[in-house]
Amino acid sequence: MARRAPKADAGPPQAPPSDLRPAPGAGAGDAQRTRLRVARLDCPAEELLVAAALRALPGVRRWECDVTRAALEVWHAGAPGPILAALAAVGLPAEVVACEAVAPEAPAAVPAPGGAAAGEARTLRWLLGLNAAMFVVEAVAGWRAESTGLLADALDMFADAAVYGMSLAVVGAAVARQARVARLTGLVQLALALGALAEVGRRAAVGSAPDPPAMMGIALLALAVNATCLLLLARHRHGGAHLRASWIFSTADVLANAGVILAGALVALTGTRWPDLAVGTVIGGLVLGGALRILRLR
Repeated sequence: MARRAPKADAGPPQAPPSDLRPAPGAGAGDAQRTRLRVARLDCPAEELLVAAALRALPGVRRWECDVTRAALEVWHAGAPGPILAALAAVGLPAEVVACEAVAPEAPAAVPAPGGAAAGEARTLRWLLGLNAAMFVVEAVAGWRAESTGLLADALDMFADAAVYGMSLAVVGAAVARQARVARLTGLVQLALALGALAEVGRRAAVGSAPDPPAMMGIALLALAVNATCLLLLARHRHGGAHLRASWIFSTADVLANAGVILAGALVALTGTRWPDLAVGTVIGGLVLGGALRILRLR
């Protein structure tokens, strides 16, 4: 009978990567503060994704986001491995910058999950509803006014609604669903962005007659909706850098609205369609870039 070869010596057990170990000098259940760099943490909606992911972890006591620096600090017990896994599950991969032991009484406890998650979900529903409604209004008005700028701005509203919809799918629900929802949303947004850019090309070739008053009026309404969304997001801020970041990262939406208003005025002054086609191309390109970014989430 053949003899079995002896098992190779596996050697001493390997230590886990430093990102998965507690801070030096801290035990498995000791309080720690971990600073992380989250590359895709750059807008208020993604801060809500962070909250949804971390609130489900029993060892997390509190956290602070700074989207202006893509930085996150978490006060927790045990190793940071579960935090990294939870963030990756919602499409926000992170890396540990530093981890240190802290006094257990230093950070305040996390608010009760139910009430906070419910408040975030209500806000997200409002944001989703406002952006979705404005998407329909701008799309219909843009088609009737023959304005590619309005059509592209409608897609910008859809892109915002998509982000809030993804966040809503995560708040209070299993985070594993987020990747599937994100991919589907990204594909729809990609198709719409390509369609908008194709429409710009078609109207450049066959001609169009944009309606300046309709362009400026609807764009002003979109600007009011964006301001309302910003106020809703501010309710989930803690002031300082967080509130400033909301304004910083809402600039793109405001600039898109202002671009359509300016294009409408130039169409009225010059009597040509080219300002409308130009702003439609720029906004369509921005929406396309956002769709590709969503599809790259893992």
